[in-house]
Amino acid sequence: MNAYYVDLHIHIGRTDKGKAVKISAANNLTFFNIAHEAAVRKGMEIIGIIDCQSPAVQDDIKTYLDSGEMTEQEGGGIRYRDTTIMLGSEIEVRDPGMGAAHLLAYLPDLTTMQDFTQWMKRHMKNVELSSQRIYVPARVLQEEVLGRGGILIPAHIFTPHKSVYGSATTRMEHLLDLQGVAAVELGLSSDSEMAGCISELDPFTFVTNSDAHSLGKIGREYNKMLLEAPTYEELVKALLRQEGRGVAANYGLNPRLGKYHRTYCSLCEAVLDEQNGTVERCGDCGSNKIVRGVMDRILSLADREEPYLPPYRPPYHFQVPMEFIPGLGPKKLNQLLQRFGTEMDVLHRATLEELEQVVGEEIAGYLTQAREGTLSLEVGGGGKYGKVKNRS
Repeated sequence: MNAYYVDLHIHIGRTDKGKAVKISAANNLTFFNIAHEAAVRKGMEIIGIIDCQSPAVQDDIKTYLDSGEMTEQEGGGIRYRDTTIMLGSEIEVRDPGMGAAHLLAYLPDLTTMQDFTQWMKRHMKNVELSSQRIYVPARVLQEEVLGRGGILIPAHIFTPHKSVYGSATTRMEHLLDLQGVAAVELGLSSDSEMAGCISELDPFTFVTNSDAHSLGKIGREYNKMLLEAPTYEELVKALLRQEGRGVAANYGLNPRLGKYHRTYCSLCEAVLDEQNGTVERCGDCGSNKIVRGVMDRILSLADREEPYLPPYRPPYHFQVPMEFIPGLGPKKLNQLLQRFGTEMDVLHRATLEELEQVVGEEIAGYLTQAREGTLSLEVGGGGKYGKVKNRS
């Protein structure tokens, strides 16, 4: 069994011809650029690109397959250098009486994804764009994905905007057939321990992914998976914990860094104190115009006081992305990559002494503390990321 670093939630901003896919994503976030960044700079060995239902994106994929620069591999997935690309789609559902939720669907190959696109076109206003609403019940969408050999993963399940628990419902079983859910994505503002307060989630594999809207954000959250090979079939086995495959570790932001971790007052812009628990009004100005944070939402949904972590739940490591490290700008990051190869090499393989030789004692110290989860952090909320406190 081999270990692979995996980020399953990356958006496409534009096609090679400049056609918009994810409006809020960077223009240089194309299918090829994502694959290249993941393989050459990030060291991410499996990625999920979740706007592959777009016919214009499919045209780009066909171009690279026809040229031989990328290849469809046996067992599913598209190979580029040392990275496997899983073809996915983020889809918005809104069942009667519920709020909106985003679901991630993954399919084994391009032909299957094209067939899925033809079905979605009948129920979606613009299948070319990312994260569009589909006008069928969530369970119908689930059946269509599973019927094509696909898997379904609810996305960023606690975030206050467009997620299963954050905006749609209090129980995932109200929205989906739980037997047809392969895993759940925790999102940037939660971790395994927080999710462990909700018993409904006990059976599921947890994944944590970047939800990248720019090349630099790829791999800010990721997983280490144990697989026989980097293929779609092996990924499915890992999520279902079959035949020795599985998720060995989750690497994610400390929830305090997540931009929706705490409830936030949209009037006076205060992030509400963690000790307040679940709140209805801002303690600073008294306003009730608040954005409910992930922690507060989990507190309101929790059906146990102490989190339960099943024996199969892997460790969750607080991995501070390199862009959060004080003093580590593009020039010094490039120096690190030139010396060690990829960001995964810097974060997991380089020693403190080796890091000091390249970027000096202070930045090397931050990177080491990031590995150990001992950095001092300022809390995020209301759409603003937290940050690492500068020691100087």
